[in-house]
Amino acid sequence: MADYTFGGTDEENAELKKLNAEVLEDPDSFENWEKLVRAAESLEGGLNRNSSPQSIVATRDIYDRFLAKFPLLFGYWKKYADLEFSIAGTEAAELVYERGVASITNSVDLWTNYCSFKVETSHDPDVIRELYERGATSVGLDFLAHPFWDKYLEFEERLEAQDKIFAILDRVVHIPMHQYARYFERYRHLAQHRPLPELLPADMLSQFRSEIENEGPTTVQAGAQQVKAERGELEIEREMRTRIDNFHLEIFARTQTETTKRWTYESEIKRPYFHVTELDESQMVNWRKYLDFEEVEGDYSRTQFLYERCLVTCAYYDEFWLRYARWMLAQPSKEEEVRNIYQRASMLYVPISRPPVRLHYAYFEEMCERVELAKDIHQAVLVNLPGHIETIVSLANMSRRHGGLEAAIEVYKAQIESPQCDHYAKAALCAEWARLLWKIKGSVDEARKVFQQNAHWYLDSRPFWISYLFFELEQPTSAENESTQYKYIKQVHDDIRRKSQLPPLTVKDLSHYYMAYLLERGIKGTAKEYMTLDREINGQVSFSPVA
Repeated sequence: MADYTFGGTDEENAELKKLNAEVLEDPDSFENWEKLVRAAESLEGGLNRNSSPQSIVATRDIYDRFLAKFPLLFGYWKKYADLEFSIAGTEAAELVYERGVASITNSVDLWTNYCSFKVETSHDPDVIRELYERGATSVGLDFLAHPFWDKYLEFEERLEAQDKIFAILDRVVHIPMHQYARYFERYRHLAQHRPLPELLPADMLSQFRSEIENEGPTTVQAGAQQVKAERGELEIEREMRTRIDNFHLEIFARTQTETTKRWTYESEIKRPYFHVTELDESQMVNWRKYLDFEEVEGDYSRTQFLYERCLVTCAYYDEFWLRYARWMLAQPSKEEEVRNIYQRASMLYVPISRPPVRLHYAYFEEMCERVELAKDIHQAVLVNLPGHIETIVSLANMSRRHGGLEAAIEVYKAQIESPQCDHYAKAALCAEWARLLWKIKGSVDEARKVFQQNAHWYLDSRPFWISYLFFELEQPTSAENESTQYKYIKQVHDDIRRKSQLPPLTVKDLSHYYMAYLLERGIKGTAKEYMTLDREINGQVSFSPVA
């Protein structure tokens, strides 16, 4: 990297090298990345078609690495697209936009910018309309989607495509969103001048017409008399438009109700975009409640869309990814969708320091009978977190489920012998190995042997000695063999007090468990031992025996 040239002046090149080194040293620092991107953008006073190849290549590389690390930053996708447009033209900018909307599919701002860019650079209305339709599918349900819909309508207005405008409004008036009322007013106004077949489906139009015709002739005033007159076509159409308008008002009322219900949660969303800083707990509580609400409402599309919105803001929180995967798994025939959720969480967003979502991904693949992949997921976690106890135990249990007890024991032995596994983890794994022999194989003697043979290695391990003591305390006994079991338990306690290197408070806590055992299950004569321990453990320093 020392020989790499970023382009620009010597001073700019030196600054970029320094900033790039800082990023490589701490790749999770958003602040360092921002400094690097800003420095790259300002190379040679701002890049254009005439900039040096080195500067263009370096800036593209920085943007690519930055957006691979933080793919949900819609504003930077827009800036990158603008940069490519100034360097290489329309096609290069479109490629960036496509990468952007693939990375953050539900960004209203990015889709609005992309479609506006397409309007300005393309002369094919069908191509532009196709892009708008893709955007509508991706962001049309957003509570704050009005900038996108406004641009879509503006595009059709330029073409004076009144039928297209009305069709768009006919979709929008059903969507609970922030500015639903103004769309409905426009929709209602246009409906007065549109042909009847555009206003309702054919079956509903037929139903309305039948109802009107079945009402018979209308009564009209003729002088002093009232006469019945057959309805003419104009009269029928006028009556149908009145009924259609009432039907549209019912749509408005439903949309208004649905909007009001969601406003409770929408008004509490203070950060609807991604950022690396932590969310306030109140924001997370609001997202939980909002998701609860949509799940109860039972609309699949709206619930899925809200999850996707939530996971832009809460991308680093495995709680919401796990919840999304569980909800999706409850839907029929959604295996691939669930897999996609777990993959996005595991590969892109949730930090490796929080592996539970990856372990759940492994369990999902195991459920789908892809056992080797499930094991590979565990191994991938251990590459980044060597000695991670929860992952190793999970891998051992999975190996046992599919390969038997010996396969699980081999996992523990391999990790205990691994130089990458630290002393603390090895002690805990040794206890898990013994537990496996006890609980799964049912061999108390073999489990005890593992504890006894490894105790001298882990004299300072709290988890090891807690597991060892509780292993002996939890063995079932009877009046006949209690004295034998007492010897095992006493030996462990004596080792904890005399041989272990545990902190005094830990020794005291463990001694209390032993003392409780003496009273509850102890044999004849243990009361004296209890009182001695009580004096030594709980008494003043002056009560302890003098050496």
